[in-house]
Amino acid sequence: MAYLILVTGGARSGKSDYALTRAESLSGKHYFLATCPVVDSEMDERITRHKRERQAGIWHTIEEEIAIDTTLSDLDSESICLIDCLTLWVNNCMYAAEKSSKPFGEDEMTHRAEEFIEAAKHFNGTLICVTNEVGMGVVPDNPLARRYRDLVGRSNRMIAAAANEVILVSCGLPLVLKN
Repeated sequence: MAYLILVTGGARSGKSDYALTRAESLSGKHYFLATCPVVDSEMDERITRHKRERQAGIWHTIEEEIAIDTTLSDLDSESICLIDCLTLWVNNCMYAAEKSSKPFGEDEMTHRAEEFIEAAKHFNGTLICVTNEVGMGVVPDNPLARRYRDLVGRSNRMIAAAANEVILVSCGLPLVLKN
């Protein structure tokens, strides 16, 4: 199984910076698995800025919005893979299901998270996953947002249980929750 590190925190907490620095401290081939879809010009600019921030030459960027489990099986052995982020992955899974008029609730999220954890077991390297902690804020005011929050929470809990390390980043400071 991969050495699995889950990095979580609130928006703009420094979790991605922490994960990037941690990954760059490791030797091996580096993959950056980006799950963010380009939905508007502001997001396109944000993605471009993030690409520039990664050290030139060591990162191989893979853009995959949904099939992160099968993508892992295509990566070189003993490499480092940084997935940023699982929160958008949940969003993308929900959106794809909605477009196909298929349900996407707790059962489907559990199945997706199980598939991801199983793929991680077969990945021979270090896997660092970034996700948002969405359960510490206000209760969303609509059913779709509440379902999204719940599904992210379900995914985070399952992946945290399987992880070797879980780091909460708050105000740019990493707090070890599991080691």
